[in-house]
Amino acid sequence: MSKRIVRDDKSLYETKADAQKLAFAPLAFHAALALRDLGILSTLANSGPTGFSAERVAQLAELPLYGVKVLLEAGLVCDLVALEEDHFRLRKLGLLVLQDAMTRANMDFTADVCYRGMPGLGEAVKTGKPAGLKELGPWSTIYEGLAHLPAHVRQSWFAFDHYYSDGLFPAALPIVFAHKPKRLLDVGANTGKFSKACLERDADVNVTLLDLPGQLDMARQNIATTGRGARATYHPIDFLDTTREFPKDQDAIWMSQFLDCFAQDEIVSILERARRALAPNGRLYIVDTYWDNQEHAAARFVLVMTTLYFTCLANGNSKMYHSDDMRGCVRRAGFAIEREVNDLTLSHTMFVCRPG
Repeated sequence: MSKRIVRDDKSLYETKADAQKLAFAPLAFHAALALRDLGILSTLANSGPTGFSAERVAQLAELPLYGVKVLLEAGLVCDLVALEEDHFRLRKLGLLVLQDAMTRANMDFTADVCYRGMPGLGEAVKTGKPAGLKELGPWSTIYEGLAHLPAHVRQSWFAFDHYYSDGLFPAALPIVFAHKPKRLLDVGANTGKFSKACLERDADVNVTLLDLPGQLDMARQNIATTGRGARATYHPIDFLDTTREFPKDQDAIWMSQFLDCFAQDEIVSILERARRALAPNGRLYIVDTYWDNQEHAAARFVLVMTTLYFTCLANGNSKMYHSDDMRGCVRRAGFAIEREVNDLTLSHTMFVCRPG
């Protein structure tokens, strides 16, 4: 039997080191989390260019010296901290873990939402069911349980979701309102942030929010604080029930980071119902993050890892899609893409669709 020749830009020595990092990745993750949450990284951030000794860090962070040494040494081999003589100082990676908003949102989401359930990934792949979800609650999908998750888990889930959605509103709203919609349907409204932004932008628009009852309860509470609730209507729906039609005569239908929560056949069903709900000259706006449309390697990595959450915890059959997959679903549902906006944000793409 001939040996398989594997070609790689890295040397075997470098690749073997990478393999060990992967083997111990769960331990390294929790070490980084402890360094952050126990205040060790923030202590080093205030140490100046010379850093602090382990003894000084333990004193300032009010932690046992043994534990501080254990975590600092883990941080050293994970490139979070550097050691010069007997002083530790923060490296760029440690500063990102401490201060970068995206890193914090991703780490908290991984720790609080994903970590306990991820050992079920293999079973989820074999069965098409979210095998890890039982670690969070007795639901068939995570969306049924969002309103009932423990407070810290729910907070991390929404912080992750909002981090990747809220920043697109300023770029998206002018496109959606260019045609002056009077009736707008927010599909997968979640906590109502986009609906709230629409109500604040245009005093003539009426918004209908579609989602599961638990999410709509949260949205209703958020919109009630604005004084614009009279122009908001709440329509509870199970999107997987193909017999449930959407409210009709909509000038604009908005779906943001929503369709990636479904399998492709489910996406087509949802889009077909959206098409039937549009008024003449109405438009559908689909906003999502496609892994093939990312300029930065970090963004592609985050999106592909997020697919594992969908597989193991969310519903077992959805993913972060390639843009061609979504274009195919749009066409199957009887839409034509009138316009693609690939620079909506650094990560998001908008499809402006009309029946055709």
